[in-house]
Amino acid sequence: MMISWDTAIYCLIGHPISKSLSPIIHNNYFNLIGKNNIYLTFDVEEEDLEMVVNTLKILNIKGFNVTLPHKIKIMEYLDEIDSAAKMIGAVNTVKNENGKLIGYNTDGIGFLKSLEMLKINIENKTALILGSGGAANAISTSLAIAGAKKIFINNRSLSKAKILAEKIKKQFPEIIVDYGGLELNNICKDEIDIVINCTSVGMFPNIDETPIKFDGFSKELIVYDVIYKPRKTKFLQLAEDRGYFAVGGLSMLINQALCSQNIWLNDEHNNINENFYKIEGILKSHVE
Repeated sequence: MMISWDTAIYCLIGHPISKSLSPIIHNNYFNLIGKNNIYLTFDVEEEDLEMVVNTLKILNIKGFNVTLPHKIKIMEYLDEIDSAAKMIGAVNTVKNENGKLIGYNTDGIGFLKSLEMLKINIENKTALILGSGGAANAISTSLAIAGAKKIFINNRSLSKAKILAEKIKKQFPEIIVDYGGLELNNICKDEIDIVINCTSVGMFPNIDETPIKFDGFSKELIVYDVIYKPRKTKFLQLAEDRGYFAVGGLSMLINQALCSQNIWLNDEHNNINENFYKIEGILKSHVE
C-alpha cells in the first residue's frame, strides 16, 4: 500500500503480539473499503504501557486494539470508558476522538454477532463457560445482557470461577449463576444448551488437549471454542464426533475486529456480514 502524509494509523498493543492475525484482518479490511489507513503492531511491556498510551495520543493514532496482558490496566490511562466495557472490566478497543481516548470492549459483541450469523438465539438458554479469564468475563457478561437464563462458570481454579460468578450474579441478579471445576460435578449436563471453551486448552501447539469430555450432554448441544488456531481443536472434533453443532473461534475473532472498525469509522463503511466472509476467506490459510 502507498503510505502518505494523510495515512491514518491504527495499531495493536500487547505482549507478545508476533503471532497476531489482527494486521491481516484490519489491513485487508482497509483495502476492501478503499481507505488510506494502515494497521501496525507494537510489542509493549507492562512497565511501558502508560508511556506508550500517552505517545499514541500525541501522535494522533486514530484508534488501537489492546490485547493481553493490558486489557485491564489500560483502563487507568483512558479518558472515558464505555458502559459495557466498564461492566466487563476490560478494554480491547480504543478510539481517539479529537485527543480524547475512549475505551470499548468488542469481545463479547463479536461472540454474540457470530451466534447471530448462525441464527443461534441465546435468550432463556443455559450456558456452560469453561474458564474465568478475559474471554470468559466478556462472554459471560454478554450472555447475561442477551438474556441467558442460567450461566455456569467452571474453571480449573475454583477461586477464580467463584470471583467471576459472583460478579455476574451481582450485575444480573435475575440470572441463575453457579460455578465449579472442570469435573462438572455442579451441573446437570442434559440441561446445558451451549458450552463455550474460554480456556487456552487445545491451542496450538498443544493440539491434543481438551478441557472436558462430552458424556451426558443433550443431543441438541451447541459447542463453541474461542480458540482459532487450530481451526478445529480436539474439543470441537470430539463435539462433532458426537453430532453436536460446533463453532470455532475464527468467527468471533473476525467479528470483534469488524466491530472495532465500526467504532473507529462510525459505521460509515462496515457491512459486517458481507465483509466477514471476505476476511474469513483471506484468513483461512493462516489458521489451518
